[in-house]
Amino acid sequence: MSTHEGVRSAPSTEDSTPVADRVHHVRAGELDGCTALSGGTVGSKKLWMGLVENPPLSATDNHHHGDSEAGIFVVGGHPVFVYHDGVREVRISAGPGDFLLVPPFVPHREENPDPDEPVVVVIARTTQEPIKVSVPELYRFEGTDAR
Repeated sequence: MSTHEGVRSAPSTEDSTPVADRVHHVRAGELDGCTALSGGTVGSKKLWMGLVENPPLSATDNHHHGDSEAGIFVVGGHPVFVYHDGVREVRISAGPGDFLLVPPFVPHREENPDPDEPVVVVIARTTQEPIKVSVPELYRFEGTDAR
C-alpha cells in the first residue's frame, strides 16, 4: 500500500495479501447485477450486499429471505414495506436516510407507489447470496411454518 498525505491507498490487483486479509473495493461500475458484495464477488463468508432499484408504480411479490436477516437503507424514493403482524396488515412508509430490518422468515413485500420516482435501496443480508422465497400470503398459516 502506498501513502499520500497520510492516506493509505488500496492494494493493487497484483497485491499478494490474502483475500481475507485486505479491504475490497467494488466501484459502482463493477456491480454484478445488483450484487456488490458476496462470496462470488469478493469472497465474503457471511454477508451479501447490493443495490436494488424498484421502478415507479411497482411492487414485489410476497416473500421472505429464509434464515437471513435483511438490513435496508433507503437511498432514494419513498418505499412502502408491507407485512402482517398476525392480526392485521402493517404498512411502513420510508424515505431517504431511513433504515429497516426484516428478520428471518418474515413474509413481506416492498411497494413503490410513486408514479414518477424510482426507489433505490442498499440491502445487506446475513448470507453471502440473496435468498428470496416467494409465498402466497403475508402471514404464516396457523399450525404451519413459513420455512
